[in-house]
Parts: sequence; C-alpha cells; structure tokens
Amino acid sequence: MKNIYKRLLGISLFMLVLTFPSCTNDLVQSPDNGDSVAGEEFFSSPESYKQNLAKLYAGFATSGQQGPAGKADISGIDEGTSQYVRGYWMMQELTTDEAVIGWNDGSIKDFHSQTWTSSDSFINATFARFSFQIVNCNEFLKQTTDEKLAARGIDAALKAEIAVYRAEARFLRAMTYWHLIDTFGGGSLVTEDSPSTFYYPEYATRAELYKFVDEELTAITPLMKAPKTNEAYRVDQAAAWMLQAKLYMNAKVYIGTDNYAAAVPLITKIVGSSYSLHNNYNQLFLADNDKNGSQNEFIFAIAFDGLRTQTYGGTTFLTHAPVGGSMKAAEFGINGGWAGIRTTAAFVDKFTENTTDRRGQFYTEGQTKEIKDIGTFTDGYAIQKFRNVTVNGVQGSDKTGDFSDSDFPIFRLADAYLMYAECFVRGAGGNAATALGYVNALRTRAIGAAVSSGDLTLNFILDERARELHWEGHRRTDLVRFGKFTGGAYLWPFKGGVSGGAPTQSFRDLFPIPANALSSNSKLQQNPGY
Repeated sequence: MKNIYKRLLGISLFMLVLTFPSCTNDLVQSPDNGDSVAGEEFFSSPESYKQNLAKLYAGFATSGQQGPAGKADISGIDEGTSQYVRGYWMMQELTTDEAVIGWNDGSIKDFHSQTWTSSDSFINATFARFSFQIVNCNEFLKQTTDEKLAARGIDAALKAEIAVYRAEARFLRAMTYWHLIDTFGGGSLVTEDSPSTFYYPEYATRAELYKFVDEELTAITPLMKAPKTNEAYRVDQAAAWMLQAKLYMNAKVYIGTDNYAAAVPLITKIVGSSYSLHNNYNQLFLADNDKNGSQNEFIFAIAFDGLRTQTYGGTTFLTHAPVGGSMKAAEFGINGGWAGIRTTAAFVDKFTENTTDRRGQFYTEGQTKEIKDIGTFTDGYAIQKFRNVTVNGVQGSDKTGDFSDSDFPIFRLADAYLMYAECFVRGAGGNAATALGYVNALRTRAIGAAVSSGDLTLNFILDERARELHWEGHRRTDLVRFGKFTGGAYLWPFKGGVSGGAPTQSFRDLFPIPANALSSNSKLQQNPGY
C-alpha cells in the first residue's frame, strides 16, 4: 500500500542526516567529526530495521532532511537539482534527441550540445548523489551483520526478515553502481567490508565494477522475494533479473564483450512472472499510477507523494518543467509551469507514420516543431507525459499544486518486452514469434495496429524504445549501445551545438569524473578526453 510505504518514508529523516552527513565528493571514508551519532543507536528496536531500509528507498526520492529545501544531502548546488531521479534524468535525456531545456541555469545547456566539462556542477551533483546512496547502503549493511544482530539479541523470525532487507539494500547499491558504470565508467568500489576509518579508496575500473555488480546480483537474487510477493515499492527477484539483464545487454559497451545471450533467460523469467501490461499507456504516468493498474506493469518504481516526499526533483520536476506557453497548468494538477523542457523535431518524426500513436503526447498549440532558439519555450513541441492528476482528472494530494504524486518507473514490463525483441534481432537467442508478439502487444496498446516480422530491425527497435520509453531515463544508454549517441551516424537538432546537428567526439559516451572528486581522491582516474 502506498500510504503504508509513504508513512515509512515520512519517519523523521533526522536520523539519516546524523548518520550520513551531506556529501560533495567521491566515496572517501571520513572520520567522525564529532557531530554524527553512531549508527548503532538507530537500530535499537525491532521496527528500526525496516525504518532504515525505507530510508534507503527514500534516497532515490528525497533531496534533503526537511522536505523540498533547507537541509540538502548534497551541497554546492540547488537542492532540487541534486535529487537522484532529476540528476540522472538530465544526464540520460537532455543529452539526446528526446529533450532540450530552455533555462540558463549554469552549464545546463551543455548537456544537449554535448560540450560539458569536468567542472560541470550538475554532473558533480549526480556523482555525489550516487556516492551518498552507496554510503547509506553500506552503513545499513554494516549495522545488520549476523554478529551485530546476535549482540542485540534479535530473534530468528526478525533475523530472517532482516536477511531479505539486506538483499534489497544490496540490490539498491548494485543499481546505483550500475548507474555509475553506465554514466562515469569507473570509480571507487566501497562496500560494507571497507575500512570505517579515514582512507582513500582505490580506483576500480569499469570492468571491475561490472564484475562486482554481476556477482552481487547473482548472490542476492535467491535471497529476495518472488515476483509480486513483496510489499509495494520494495524490489523482488524480477527487479534483480531486470538489472542483470540490462548489465548483460550493455556488456559490449561496458567491458568490450558481447553478452546479449545471457540476458535472454533472465528476460524470459521476467515476462513469465505475474507482472502484466496495463491496458492504458497514458495512465502509467498519472498521480494514481500506484493503484490505477499501472502498478502491475511496474517492476520497480520510485515512490513520490505530494505531501510526504516533497522535492523539486523527481516527477515534480517532470510535471512542472515541461509546462509553459499556452499550456494550462491546471490540466496537469499543478499551480504553474516552469517553461523549460521540450523535445526535438527528430524525436517528433519518429511518430510520423503513426500520428495516432497514443504515446506521442505532443502539445503543439503555439509551439513550433523546429527549434531556432533553445532558450525560447515555444520553440519545439512540448511533451505531456507526466501529470499530477488521476484517471478521473482529480489533482494529486498536494492541493497547493506544488508537488506531484506520480511515481517514477525505473523498470517496467514493456521495457522487458523490447529487450527480448532486441536480443532476438541481434541473434542472441529467443523465438521469432515471441519477439514479434511482445512488440505487437505494445503496438496494439498504443496504436491498435501490428507490425510484421520483416519490420523487426535494429533501427526499428531503437525507435520503438524511444516511442515507448521516452523521458523514462533510458535514451542515452540506448543510443550508446546502438552506436548513435556520439559521432555522426545520427544527428539531431543542436547536437554538437549546431542547429542542424553535428558529430561529436566518441569520448563523450562517458561523462567526466568530476574535478571535485579528483581533487578529493587522487587515486581516481579521469576518463580519456577530459
């Protein structure tokens, strides 16, 4: 139940800030400065273990210790910008054909032109957010060892529950390390077994981090709950299969070795589980997507609540920032738009053959398709994907219209369908009829029409992923995997800083390790080209 989970997230985050001070750099292990309280004190009651697990999940939703602003986890940048989903989304979407942003906030426009540097404050904030999340997971794992539990007199029943909590914490850490692998390549590998005293962690290569995440997922999957048997918003085995399948599908990029074939049996398990497609695409992104049927498609979603997890990141950002021009804010359940995000003509053109595709939620009134000036909101079509209203048009729980109730899907079944089809087209196994059936299940929901087996090409799969999954944080990873993110194989407006698009250098397939992190830990290694 969403309310039960949100009450857990609503437990005072005062505990979290005392245990984990705000973060600005890499995973440097610092000594106690006298202001923090030992983690031991936060595991003094049976219910505290679940409360602290909830805080790990909340780390993907909240940005600080007192709501939307005031006591940020990450210093040196606007708090809302430092929120996990918002930071990761900007790196995954603003750098591609799916999104541009008109604001003049610092270096934010460098994302779309692919001209960022190692001193970019947005990149630094997201790197720090990853580090913060990993440190929190490590502390939970340090406080829940068998030795610690025995010393506290934890009974067998609770110990068994905590074993599941630990598996989930390891999953959340593995997912964060996967995001690090995908965006930054290498970094520090710090776990619950790392020293607690001050030290500078050694640099771990992309291949070493890949190996760690792969081994972690293999180890924890049997310890997790079966698909659809866990509480709402908590991960299960299907989430682990999904993450490991994504790791394998991008293995050629990450470690130079193709491993699509290993993803197929994992995807088969996912689609064979009790998750199911929702019958209405647009409802997947509404304020009641925790109970309107969307939850049956969401394998893992980040919970947002307009009253209990207030932040200027997450779906609040994705609901407010795309609204401007002549758009009516009330139709989105908000008190006003931020007039920032639109899309490019290159993305709009992916819907040309099927203008009835329900997934193409473009707002065109008063908007031009072509962008002449990225800073002008009415240049470029707006996208109406996330809305803070229910299926009946009722505004979300925050009646001021500031904060959104819409949950953000990290993994959903539709993605698994397209992953299976891609593996088949790449010759990695699977069945032709099954692959076509999965694609057409999505096409039928979106258009009411099917494609034939001859349509299943890699270019089609890439475009179909854009149509189905746009603005959900997948696009950059997909374009890199298909060899079209940098270089000149695929150009879109203002790629390379040119209105018609221009080739960019391949080293930008990775982001730079932030200069702040390098100065903090000299053992880190900068990515080539920066």
